[in-house]
Amino acid sequence: MPNKTIYVSDDDLALYKRAQELAGNLSQAISTALRRYVEMEEGRLEGFDEITVRVGRGSGRKQRFSGVLIAEGGRSNKNGYEAFKVYRSKTGKFVLHADRSNQFTSTTTVDGEELTGWRTWIGSFATNQTWSMAQGETTLHVVDTVEELRELVPDDLYALVEEAADQPAVEDLDI
Repeated sequence: MPNKTIYVSDDDLALYKRAQELAGNLSQAISTALRRYVEMEEGRLEGFDEITVRVGRGSGRKQRFSGVLIAEGGRSNKNGYEAFKVYRSKTGKFVLHADRSNQFTSTTTVDGEELTGWRTWIGSFATNQTWSMAQGETTLHVVDTVEELRELVPDDLYALVEEAADQPAVEDLDI
């Protein structure tokens, strides 16, 4: 295996020492870091961003991928809301991040009277509002085709995704 020499500035010696302690094999750590850097930078040059989302209940866990946001939307009712973001991944798949909460309350008080429902929106410009919601559950679905999203999102959002599905992440203009 060929040897390569890496020159490290005095300011970075502590960083390299810590990497050696964590990895055990500094060469492997450097290769892993360079591989990740090259993948992310190539994706960025192609117009994709590094996307990190929370998945699960409460604080959940984080998941990361390379993609571009193509549409987002949501819906709510008196009991909660659903928020959707649809991405196209670097590999061409479609990624749906859904955030659902089923406990939501909103009240507005006007002259000591508590308003609810549509009255909160009408009275909201003139008084104090309060709202609360429970942390919901977020999910991540990965599908191969736009058609597979049809049952997972509202119809109006599906129409936006369908329209944007074939658009390039970046369009280079010769201007």
